[in-house]
Amino acid sequence: MACVYYTASSLDGFVVDEANSLDWLTSRAVDANGVFGYEAFAKGVGALAMGASTYEWLLRNQPGDWMYEQPTWVLTHRPEIIAGGHPVHTYAGAVAELYPRLVAAAAGRDVWVVGGGDVAAQFAAADLIDEMIVSYAPCSLGAGARVLPLRSEWVLREVARNADFVCARWTKAA
Repeated sequence: MACVYYTASSLDGFVVDEANSLDWLTSRAVDANGVFGYEAFAKGVGALAMGASTYEWLLRNQPGDWMYEQPTWVLTHRPEIIAGGHPVHTYAGAVAELYPRLVAAAAGRDVWVVGGGDVAAQFAAADLIDEMIVSYAPCSLGAGARVLPLRSEWVLREVARNADFVCARWTKAA
């Protein structure tokens, strides 16, 4: 079991552009079953944690039934944003206090820190992220939300190419 920040980034370190758009990402070729692909990663995930911005992006861009079968927590002070029928929990507090619930719900599988850097930064600041898997797209955005907006140290463990992306697995430095 690991706590994994699995995300994508522009070459200049942004997860979304200034308009909170992922058009720069979703227009790229990627093999979901390839190296560092989503399909293999998702099979090992037992629970998810995401921020309100990521949840709201999903609502706008992938409406309908909730897409994840794993227990999911949305970190927000606005529980009213949760769409009816979405089996998600809301949480407003320190991620270190939420983490034991995530681990228990994951039942031996990985905890996925989904989406944006602000939530990932909270987990990293609490020393909870074991590894980051970042797929770098061949573009720069110039501005937007940072992939990890805090100072931290990581060790590069693996690099591969998946279609248009350079993918890297990082583990926290000792």
